[in-house]
Formats: sequence, C-alpha cells, structure tokens
Amino acid sequence: MLSLITEILKEVALMQEQETKFGFTSFAEAWNGRLAMLGFVIGIATELLTGQGILQQLGLL
Repeated sequence: MLSLITEILKEVALMQEQETKFGFTSFAEAWNGRLAMLGFVIGIATELLTGQGILQQLGLL
C-alpha cells in the first residue's frame, strides 16, 4: 500500500513538472521580454545605421 502511494506521488510530481514547462510561466515571460527588448534595440540601430525605416527596408513604403 505504501509503495502504491509513493508511486502515485511520483507521478503527480512528474505531471506538475511537465505542466510548468508550457504556458505563461515567469521563466517564459522573462525570456520573451528580453528577446523583445533585443529586437527593438536591433531595429532602432538598423534604422540609425541605414537612414531608412523598417518598412522602407522591406520595400513596403
């Protein structure tokens, strides 16, 4: 009986670990914010270096 309870607790712990890898976790949101900031800085730097906006560089304007 004790080994059955132990196995169930292990399975529950494993399910909780798997659930936290997807969705709006603080880890995922932190990386999303960091990458957004990096993309914004690269976009501004590209505009400053080329003298053209992003839409002009893509040929949309």
